[in-house]
Amino acid sequence: MATSSYFNAYKVIGNEKSLFEDLVIESIRIYGVDTYYLTRSLQEVDEILNEDDASIFNAAYQMEMYVKSVDGFQGDGDFLSRFGLTIRDQVVFTVANRVFEKYATSQDSSKVRPNEGDLVFFPMNKKFFKVMHVEHESVFYQLGALHVYDLKCELFEYSNERIETGYPDIDTHYDHIKTDQITSITALHGKDPIAKNIFFETEADSILDFSEVSPFEEDITNPSDT
Repeated sequence: MATSSYFNAYKVIGNEKSLFEDLVIESIRIYGVDTYYLTRSLQEVDEILNEDDASIFNAAYQMEMYVKSVDGFQGDGDFLSRFGLTIRDQVVFTVANRVFEKYATSQDSSKVRPNEGDLVFFPMNKKFFKVMHVEHESVFYQLGALHVYDLKCELFEYSNERIETGYPDIDTHYDHIKTDQITSITALHGKDPIAKNIFFETEADSILDFSEVSPFEEDITNPSDT
């Protein structure tokens, strides 16, 4: 038995296909939120470790997204680990393909789709979320085509990444914890009040003594023995 030729969304073509896509976009505009999508620009990729410590987030595009995690943040949440309090909030954002192309691809032809490693700034709680995985088949052809991307994101852990988008509120968001320009432990202590760097350095100086024998020299003979 063949499927119905009157009620088969998998074979939608032409104007009906465009209508379904318009309805998806309109739904996200009604129930979604305005976010900023930050694209990452690679600078010096390490082919062995497959990472780029010098990458820059140098562009931000405002676009509407639907917060698919309607029941709250997913993931491990807040928990105490051996390194202290750890926050592993996760969230899923849905963005329409055509919306992403309108705001991002039109400005940079190399950004044909959302990429893992990019950031999403969520203005409602003023947090950055890192894109961990992009699912392009979340709505599996029920409307005749793939109209949306699901961005599975995790709370971003800042580690002196360069953010230069041109939006002051975004670029200066982490200035109060930025440490890339700090040249002394005392100044670092001012950035992180709970850090104990000075305490550790003082304790180390009382234990380690390189004045007599240096472990970094080939000749470790104590001068007093000669």
